[in-house]
Amino acid sequence: MIDAAVLWTFVLACAAIVVVPGPTVTVIIANSLRSGSKAGFMNIAGTQFGLAIMIGVLAFGLQAVVSIRGEIFDYVKLFGAAYLIYLGIMMWRSNGALANPDEMRTKKRSMNGYFWQGFFVIWSNPKALFFFGAFIPQFIVVEGNASVQTIILGGIFMIIGAVGDGIYALAAGRTGSWLTQSNIRLIERISGTALIGAGIWLALTKRA
Repeated sequence: MIDAAVLWTFVLACAAIVVVPGPTVTVIIANSLRSGSKAGFMNIAGTQFGLAIMIGVLAFGLQAVVSIRGEIFDYVKLFGAAYLIYLGIMMWRSNGALANPDEMRTKKRSMNGYFWQGFFVIWSNPKALFFFGAFIPQFIVVEGNASVQTIILGGIFMIIGAVGDGIYALAAGRTGSWLTQSNIRLIERISGTALIGAGIWLALTKRA
């Protein structure tokens, strides 16, 4: 099974990724500012549904890769470690700016509408599935069942993501005053540093 130290590294990396606003968080914040936290929570529910499908697809795909050619999986892991470092560098280079809700042209929707908006936003981002394909394999133990491990790790990511997104939705629904560029910039730097460190640690671990 998954080593405890590796699992905690995974949790830390998930938190670092989730806390930085991306396309889905931007939509959640925009809708929460305009229509209240409930709209943002429905976005989150749709996003979680989309993530569950992605993780299911990835789980069976990884199992096939491990079964057919184990050494290919090693290269996937090394590539993923490099990708974590790349994400960390990109976070450091970000300017901390959230999209302006007034420029997003979000409109009033039914609660079901917000749900499906969240679902389609996550699936319309091609980087999402690519990210999972590079991120989760870092923490898979080849000797174990890749599908089961992927589902477990994916579930942990979903929980952390739901909590992080929920905080944004709740805060934006009540007051968006704390969502300043300087605050987001600080979050990006802290998260970027954590991801770079995690990527380097994982790369060195794979070589050992």
